[in-house]
Formats: sequence, structure tokens, C-alpha cells
Amino acid sequence: MEEEMGETPGLGRSAAPKDFHFYHMDLYDSEDRLPIFPEENTWMGREAVQAEMTNEPRGAVKGKTQRDLEEEVDEFVHLYGLEDDHELGDVFIDETMPRIEVSEYPPYVMTGIEPAKEQRDWRLSGEAAKAEDLGFGGWGSAGQCQDLREAYRYAHGLASEEYECYVIPEEEDEEEAADVFCVTCKTPIRTLEKAFDEHKEHEVTPLNKALESAKDEIHKNMFKLEKQIIEMENFASHLEEVFITVEENFGRQEKNFESHYNEILETLAQKYEEKIQALGEKKKEKLEALYGQLVTCGENLDTCKELMETIEEMCHEEKVDFIKDAVAMADRLGKFLKTETDVEISAQPDFEDQTLDFSDVEQLMGSINTIPAPSAPVINPQAPNSATGSSVRVCWSIYSDDTVESYQLSYRPVRDSSPGRDRAEFTMTVKETYCSVTNLVPNTQYEFWVTAQNRAGLSPASECAVYMTAPSPPIIKSKEIRSCEEAALICWESGNLNPVDSYTVELTPAEMPEASGVTESVVGIPTCECLVQLQPRQSYVISVRALNVGGPSARSEPATVHTTGSYFPLNEHTCHPWLTVSEDGLTVVRSARKALTKEPLPSDTRFSRCVAVMGNLIPVRGRHYWEAEVDECLDYTVGVAFDDVPKQEDLGANRLSWCMRHTFASARHKYEFLHNKTTPDIRITVSPRKIGILLDYENSKLSFFNVDISQHLYTFSCQLRQFVHPCFSLEKPGCLKIHNGISMPKHVTFY
Repeated sequence: MEEEMGETPGLGRSAAPKDFHFYHMDLYDSEDRLPIFPEENTWMGREAVQAEMTNEPRGAVKGKTQRDLEEEVDEFVHLYGLEDDHELGDVFIDETMPRIEVSEYPPYVMTGIEPAKEQRDWRLSGEAAKAEDLGFGGWGSAGQCQDLREAYRYAHGLASEEYECYVIPEEEDEEEAADVFCVTCKTPIRTLEKAFDEHKEHEVTPLNKALESAKDEIHKNMFKLEKQIIEMENFASHLEEVFITVEENFGRQEKNFESHYNEILETLAQKYEEKIQALGEKKKEKLEALYGQLVTCGENLDTCKELMETIEEMCHEEKVDFIKDAVAMADRLGKFLKTETDVEISAQPDFEDQTLDFSDVEQLMGSINTIPAPSAPVINPQAPNSATGSSVRVCWSIYSDDTVESYQLSYRPVRDSSPGRDRAEFTMTVKETYCSVTNLVPNTQYEFWVTAQNRAGLSPASECAVYMTAPSPPIIKSKEIRSCEEAALICWESGNLNPVDSYTVELTPAEMPEASGVTESVVGIPTCECLVQLQPRQSYVISVRALNVGGPSARSEPATVHTTGSYFPLNEHTCHPWLTVSEDGLTVVRSARKALTKEPLPSDTRFSRCVAVMGNLIPVRGRHYWEAEVDECLDYTVGVAFDDVPKQEDLGANRLSWCMRHTFASARHKYEFLHNKTTPDIRITVSPRKIGILLDYENSKLSFFNVDISQHLYTFSCQLRQFVHPCFSLEKPGCLKIHNGISMPKHVTFY
């Protein structure tokens, strides 16, 4: 074929090849159709050869071939009943197109049945070769058409005989895939159908979106099904439990009925024996009486017969003998006749009607339809954290065989009452095996006991159990809170008459919302104060809870703590009577009116000679800073001292205090830095109005500063083996203001 193509390179269109085979399209009407014109090159060669043999121009040959082909098509349409040219493989649709141009219509490719395709191609190529050898290849005459029909019938017969298993059902032409979904019709359609079909007015949505929606709906339904399955499984389990409970209840009722009926039968048998025994005794008594009477009657009868016989014998005797015996017989007969004979029956044969008392049996019969009275319940010990300040949760249990309709819970407070004085008792009826008892007193012990009840009666009372309510919330002493940059000392009152087990301090950063909850807790605090480690330069909201066996109390009223500096209150227990501390605890005042009163008596806690007051500094080693604001003309003393400093001496007059004293006289300012009555020779040219005091435990130093001009005044080197406290003294009437809880100035950090 390639050689023929090479010989005719100038040909534009090829004629029909002589080995053309026509197959009925019903047999191969699928996407895997056999090619109608399998060999284009041979076709082109045939056209060239035929043109050379007939010596006709190519155009004439082409026109003649087209006419012959049209006639063949019409004949095949009439012969096989084909509806249109579509069944011939869509080859002859375009009237303007040359009908036999193979290059315009490339052959279909077999994709579905590769082995069958290869077999057909092999057999068809063989048959085509045979037809070519026999000369069945013409297109221009009736003989050629006859040859073509015979070749078709031959090929069709082979396909029907040998390839019957490869017959493929007729299918519609492959349609364009649907890409949208009609919501109204609930079916997938193509976009073109939306514009021109009955779906024009319908609501459509993208197919992917509809698919996702359908999947979501399926997932929801699956979830509902899973939920329903779980519910049904739970219901089935519950039914099984009910079945088991029915069996158990039936067994208990059967045993109960058997017990009751046995008891009734025993009672009836006992009553029967008692009645039969009493009746037998009466029978014996009657028979004995009748028998005695019968014996007496017999004896009398024998006597009568004997007398009669004797009298008859006397009547036959002689007169003399008769007279002799008659006197004696008359006496004997007189005596016998004088004897009264009891002819009435002593015992009647009838028995008295016996009244049977079945009241106890009726009671037993009535109790057959009821269940036995329950046993005494078992009250549980108090569970941890089950109480509040005004309520407790009491729980108890019963035996599995008992049937209970209700419970009666009773309680009373446990108090040390005087003998003979009854404590108030309270009772409440509940249906469950637990109860929350309210309106109780905080941090108080209560005694509880419970009884069970059903139609048969009331059970015995359980043993008593002691429950305790939670404590009342503590009360934080806000004025006594002490703090520094690293810690805070919190003090509070218990708020409870009875002791508690422990306390818990809860910390929350002030800038965090309340919903964030507690960030830190200090638990197990035995006393009413706690030293808490904190972060520098922060603000905290602190609350306290009290705990006992019942649980924790509610939170106390919160208090705010700042760790920006050292904050301390003044200890009013050490305050000289001539001094007055303001409400906020930051101002000390000495009035001239109080100075007229006499001096106080010596005391170990209160200053009596030195008009001073001591502050309560937090017991934390580190650096503490505070300031004292004074008038330039005021005589004052500021410094630190140990807690046990002598209260009858001036500050700085012993080894237990270090201070700075200012004296104003004759318009002159005198400054002394006193410790153990000694002071260095220091002159201060600028009188400070605000004095900064830095206590440094780490370096054992106490420094004084003029805050207004950031001037260092003096530094003590101290041996601070114990904690010291700030001291403030006013030698003349005036006031001194304290600034604490403030940040340390930069110039102070260098000392």
C-alpha cells in the first residue's frame, strides 16, 4: 500500500478501495465501532489505478463513484430498513462533502473489547484479501454491487456465527455529563437543559454543591440513626434489666406468698387441733355421764326384778311363812320405793355450736397481698465536699430485697445541751435514697437517721450519722494586709464560732477577668494568716475559704494587693496615747490638747516615754522602701527598731533601734543619725520635707534620702539578725504623713 501511495503523491482525494467491507451498524453500534474504511492508503491507490485503467479524469471518476455510492446507500437503506444515514456511522451526513473521503472521517478506536477487536481485524483482513483475490472489488457496475453485498453477507454471517458472544446491545450516543442539579425535580441535568428544557423556570444549583448537601444530609441522617441505635440499645438493655427485675420480684413475691400461706395453714391446723381436742373432751364428758347413768339404771332394774321374783315366791308360800316374810319384805320394798330414781338424761346428745375465731387468719390473709415491712436503712458517712454553709447532702442505702415507698429523714443539731433538755428534731419525707437538707447553721454538726416505709409498715430506724455543714466565709482584715515586691502577708478572722480544719487562700491577677478563675491557691493553712509569694509590680485579688469535713466555705470578700512596693499598716497597740492615727493609717498626728494629759504608765507593748508609733513591716528579707513627709519646723524621729525595743526609752538610745532625728530650735535645723546614743557629725544644708528610708536586709544597711533633691543623707551598717519595723516619733505637736507601697526611686537603687 505504501508503494502505491508513493507512486501517486499528487492525488487529493482517494476513491473507495476494492476491499471495502460494509458491516451492519446494529451489530457494532457502540463507542468501540469497527472502522468502516479501514485502509485509507489502499483506497487512494485504487482510485489512481482505476483512473489509469479507464483513462478518465479524476473529477469524472470521483463524480461517478459518488453517484454509484449514493445508489448503493439507497439500496441498502431499502434492503435493511435503515431509518437514516446515521446508522451507517455518520459518514454520509454532509451533502456537500465527498462521500468517500476517508481522511475526513478517521476510524473509531476499539477501547472496550481489545481481544475481540484484534480477532475481528485479523479475520476481516483475511476475508478482504480473499475478496480481492476473487475480484470482488468493483464500484461502478451492478456486478460490483452484487460482489459488495455478497461480501457483506459473508462477513455478517461470520460475525453472527463465530462472534456471537461479542454482540453488544444497542446504546444511545454518549450524552454530555450533567453538571447542575435541579432542586425542583431533584435530578441532575446539563446546563443547556436549564436554558431550553422544562427546567427553565426551576431552581438549580451546582452539582458539587448539591452533592455536598446530599452528603451532609446523609451524614446527619447517619448520625440520627447512630443516635437512635444507641437509644434502642440502651432501651434494650433497660428492657433486659426490667426482665431480670421482674424475675427477681416474682421470686420474692412467690417466696412471700409461700411464707404467708404456710403461716396461714399452720395457724388453721393449730386451730383445728385445738377445736378437735376441746370437742373430744366434751364428748368424753358426755359419754362418761351417760355411762354412769346407764349403770345406775341397770342396777335399779336388777333390784326391781329381784323384788318381783321374791314377792312372787312369797305368794306361793304358806300363810304362816308368808306372814313372817311379808313383814320383812314390806320394809325392804318400802325402803326401795322411797329411793328416787333419776330417769332424766344427764347429758344431752347435742353439742353446742362452736364459734370459730378467724380474725388472726383474716389478718394473715389480708397481709398476703402486701409486701413485708422493709429493713432498717444504712445511712452513709458524709462524703467530702458535699456540704455548703447552709445545707448538707445525706445519702443512705437499703437492702436489695426491700421494697420501699418513701423514707422519713430526721435530724437534730449536735450541741452540748444541759441534761433533761430536749433538742429540736426535724423530719422530712423523701422518695429517693438521698436528700439535700437546707436552712442549716454554718459549721455545725447535725445528727441524721432515716426510716423506710411501705404498705406493710415502718422499718426500724437506721443508726445515727453525724454530718457537718461547711464553714462561714472568713473575713479578711484589709487594714492589716502587709506586702512588698515579692510577697504579701494576709490576715483574716475565722468568721465561725466552732474551729475549722484549715484555710485556703486563692489568688487571681487583678487585670484578668473573673471568668478566668483562680490561678493559684495556697491550701492547708492552719492559722488565720498566710505569707504568699507573689510577682513584682503586679496587682492581685485575694480571697480566703475555710474548710472542714463538710467542704469549703464560700469565698470571703476579696481584697486587692499591690506588689509595687512595701506596704505596711501602723501598729496601734504600740501607739503613744498622745498620738492619733488617721483612718487610712497613713498619717500620725500629735495635738497640743493631748499633750496636757499625764504620761502613761510604763508598758512592754506601748510607747510611754517616747511619743512614737511602730509600723508592721512584712517579715520578708530583701529591700524595703518608704517615705515620711514632714514639716521643716517639726521635731520628729524616723527609723527602724526591733519589735522588743524598750518602750520606755527614746528611739536611738539603745542597740535595738536606728533612727534619724530632727530638732528645730532658734531657726536652726539639727539632724542626728542615732544608734545606741551615738551619732556621726553630719551637717545637712537643705532641710528635707520628704525623707526616703531604704531598709536593705541583704546588705544589712539602713539608708536615708532627701527625696525632693535625690540626695543621700546617711547609711547605717546594721546587724539585722531579726526583723525590724518602721518607727515614727513626734516630739512636738504636728503631723507626719507616711508614703508606703510605692516604687523604689532610681537614685535609691545605687545604695
